[in-house]
Amino acid sequence: MTKQQAQTVLDKIIGQIFGYKNGLSLEQFMQKYCFDIRLPNQVNDSTTGKETWAQSSNPTKFITVENAWAREDWSMMPRRDIKTVEDILVAWEEVNYTATERYLDSANVAESDNIYESENVYRSQDIHTSKNILFSDGVWDSEFLVATQRSNSSAFCGRLEDSTECSNSFEVSWSKKITNSFFIHDSADLIECMFCSHITSKQYCIANMQFKEDEYMKLKDEVVRWILTN
Repeated sequence: MTKQQAQTVLDKIIGQIFGYKNGLSLEQFMQKYCFDIRLPNQVNDSTTGKETWAQSSNPTKFITVENAWAREDWSMMPRRDIKTVEDILVAWEEVNYTATERYLDSANVAESDNIYESENVYRSQDIHTSKNILFSDGVWDSEFLVATQRSNSSAFCGRLEDSTECSNSFEVSWSKKITNSFFIHDSADLIECMFCSHITSKQYCIANMQFKEDEYMKLKDEVVRWILTN
């Protein structure tokens, strides 16, 4: 996935959630809204020196899955005389590379690791059966998500965390069935709500207070402009 393709996905997500044209670049969005999300780290393939992307940078030697599979000589090593633990560790050092950019049955993936049966994924990790995912860690059965963590069965959301069945929403955590809402925590079955916590089955609420539709929509427009200000 190219940066331009990723930018197109980001523009579509922002437009769908907020109803405004996105004015943030990928880098600007990542700096502003992805500060607390675990993302793949840039490391170097120890066999080629080229950059690659790994879920963890703790190991000291890396190799892309593609390069590892191409090294047929690594399948088995010639037997040598092993007498001590030190001998084992020396031998292990020759083959102990951590695989990076692990994509299984996936397409159009870039700068990512641990991607399974997914498509159009950029700078993300631990993504399963999903499409059009940017800057995320732990996503299942979803599409058009950005800056998301440990969430599933959702679409067109940004900064979704530990949530499910959400759509067209931004900054939602530990919640279910949230639609067209912003800044929601520990809630369920909300439509057009903002800055609410611990409530269920409500509409047009702000900070757990009930508003009329026209009052709510006027304030929502101000909130949207505030969110999108670079």
